[in-house]
Amino acid sequence: MATVVKTVENTNESSLRSRKKIINTPYTVQDVAQHNTKDDLWIIINNKVYDVTKWIAYHPGGELPILNLAGHDVTDAFRGFHPDWAYNKLTTFQVGILVDYQPNQIVKDYRAIDDRLRREGYYQTHYSFYFKLYIWLSFLFGLAMYLTIYSTEVKWQLVGAAVLGMFWQQLAFIGHDTGHISISHNREIDGWIGSTVGNFFGGVSLAWWKRTHNVHHVVPNSVQYDPDIQHLPIFAVSEKVIPNGVFSNYHQKQMNFDSFAKFMVSHQHILYYPVMAVARFNLYLQSVLLLFSSVRVQCKKAEIVSVFLFWCWYTYVLSYLPSTSAIIAYVLISHVIAGIVHVQICLSHFPMEIYDGVPYNSDDECYCITQLKTTLNIDCPEWMDWFHGGLQFQVEHHLFPRLPRHNLRVARKMIKELCKKHNLPYYEYGFFDANRLLLVTLKKAAEVAKKTKGIQFSFKNSIIGDLLYARG
Repeated sequence: MATVVKTVENTNESSLRSRKKIINTPYTVQDVAQHNTKDDLWIIINNKVYDVTKWIAYHPGGELPILNLAGHDVTDAFRGFHPDWAYNKLTTFQVGILVDYQPNQIVKDYRAIDDRLRREGYYQTHYSFYFKLYIWLSFLFGLAMYLTIYSTEVKWQLVGAAVLGMFWQQLAFIGHDTGHISISHNREIDGWIGSTVGNFFGGVSLAWWKRTHNVHHVVPNSVQYDPDIQHLPIFAVSEKVIPNGVFSNYHQKQMNFDSFAKFMVSHQHILYYPVMAVARFNLYLQSVLLLFSSVRVQCKKAEIVSVFLFWCWYTYVLSYLPSTSAIIAYVLISHVIAGIVHVQICLSHFPMEIYDGVPYNSDDECYCITQLKTTLNIDCPEWMDWFHGGLQFQVEHHLFPRLPRHNLRVARKMIKELCKKHNLPYYEYGFFDANRLLLVTLKKAAEVAKKTKGIQFSFKNSIIGDLLYARG
């Protein structure tokens, strides 16, 4: 018996020595960069090297955020999107240490701000804030239903449609908060809030939104990688996609700049607001396509049921309208008002720097600087914070994704000081100035599109083909 115990102890000791040798294997940034495929994927976190190839399929945030950052230092992205306990999961995957890199002073100061926000309790949610939002949203929804169901005049029912649109615009911010797990800070709880309450009242799948949004955050404004700026054939945020189009890493398809795209893009600065007014219909379609696909999503059954129930109550409400024309007017008004949130989302990124590929290849492209270059804030008084729902602090939100929105104004002051200290860009405009800047950006690309010659229609990769074949 003693011999068996001794053998086991020797085996364990040998295994520990072998493991210690592996995790202390030295690697350079260039060494890690070679491991950048789905079948061989390494990342760097806090100067430690991890082989997460076997974890990709199980990542709660989906495969694409990891795949997009394969072979890179993801320290700040990991820190921004994961709770502290997630670091304990990393030990199993460590294969070495980084020996040729230390963060610059900008990165150190940025991380110091994050440490300060955590230390001073700004990552804690004030539930009184969300209780007030609950009262506000309940009031909007209740008023919309009362005006629609109990009014005998169409004009008041249409006022109800406008109130419903405002309810959807405000509800979107709750979905955004739950998607970033910044309410309860518990993935399961926030996931269920978004997938049931949000989907039921809004009709747009939280799972669909999270799948695109997680990718957007790690590669904001990348021509090839960020789905939030890949809108051909309707919009071209940059002339970089003219005339050759772009292969979307997210959609895994070529998005062509064909004759239909040329027409739309050439007039996009004129068509922008009309398109935003009806953009919600596309979100309904994208939600259904995802939920009935083979893609793994959190709370899939709850998502499907809640989206189905949304269409049940919404069509029931529409049955109170006295005529087809009244129904059409009701649907359009509610969606036009709700479309304000689409304008607010686009303001944060469309006018900003656009780049090719994946960033984070040098100190000039570190996580902090990349977010600052590709994001802008909306300067508004504090009493208007309710209208923007946290999107007015898009810079701070991108730097600290899980920070509760009611504390973003505090982070804004700290980030402004950081930018002043290091002479970094900090973009902040009033709401109307930001809209003007966005339209200037769209018009610039439109002028390039107008001058493009020899463009033909491509049915295979057109939006018409996507609709006919129900492609996302």
